[in-house]
Amino acid sequence: MNRIRTAIVGAGIGREHLAGYLALPERFDVRALCDLDMARAREVVGERPIATTDDLDALLADDTLDLIDVCLPPHLHAPLATRVLEAGKHVVCEKPLATSPAEADALLAVAARTGRRLCPVFQYRFGPAVSQLAALRAADLTGTAYAASLETHWDRRADYYAIDWRGTWAGENGGAVLGHAIHNHDLLTTILGPVASVSAFVATRVNAIEVEDCAAISFRMASGAVATSSITLGAATDTTRLRVSFERLTLESGTAPYAPADDTWTFTARDAVDQARVDAVVAAVGPIRSGFAGLLETLADALESGEDGAAVTAEDGRRSIELVAAIYASARAGRAVTLPLSPTLDIYRDWAPAT
Repeated sequence: MNRIRTAIVGAGIGREHLAGYLALPERFDVRALCDLDMARAREVVGERPIATTDDLDALLADDTLDLIDVCLPPHLHAPLATRVLEAGKHVVCEKPLATSPAEADALLAVAARTGRRLCPVFQYRFGPAVSQLAALRAADLTGTAYAASLETHWDRRADYYAIDWRGTWAGENGGAVLGHAIHNHDLLTTILGPVASVSAFVATRVNAIEVEDCAAISFRMASGAVATSSITLGAATDTTRLRVSFERLTLESGTAPYAPADDTWTFTARDAVDQARVDAVVAAVGPIRSGFAGLLETLADALESGEDGAAVTAEDGRRSIELVAAIYASARAGRAVTLPLSPTLDIYRDWAPAT
């Protein structure tokens, strides 16, 4: 099996991506890290035999590369991912995949035309807790999902927004709904399935920024389950918390903000007689790669087999963008919005508010 020859563009979150690749040395060969700040790139690479460069065009023209990982500010994701696909390479792309459903559709069309794989980054899906839930479902110990509550309560202050593109519509293309809760909403829909309708309120209450830093959202899922999402960047600590009530048990996550599936989740049977079976199934789930390494392992499997398997797909990324658009549409209209969104809607093409 040939290793996937890879380059990373962006040494910020790219540092965490690199750690994921390095955890899979038999699957990936990271050859270059590209960043305009060469000192930062060299610091991230350290003594490893990985080239550092600020020449993006050279990477795109390098026929020895199989995959380029895009870790740039949000407004650059879709344009660069398009260039990578057009260059005949696979793409890993940080969230958000695009800045509107229309831009996501155009990007997916390029991926389909070029025959290259486009992998959005949703690493929260990968960890022991999610595998334990999957095992409980396979053992018929969850039953129908009834209701869920989700908290993305983090602490982001003025120093976080000192980077010029953050907190702006032009640079970040959204606020806490897009940049902070998008991973948790993907985890929620991974568990509960697609959203049928959304009702939302958004507000800017914590920081002097253009975009929202608080939100309260209600979801009706296609399955009939209901869920709420509470978002703020004005919390005392960084906390992610999920609770889901199923027909036969209730799951409660821990509070780990950036790797919730790595934390300990509790699974409490509604009928005490089922608890021993629940505990046995959870205990039997073996070690699993988590976070970025888990995401990249499933990508490598998909590239090798030609099948999606457990990999995050381009369509998953598109759905996450459509959900963001629906949240903004609901908040501005003051009413529930159903999905899928019509391509004729203005917000389908651009969700930035009119100036």
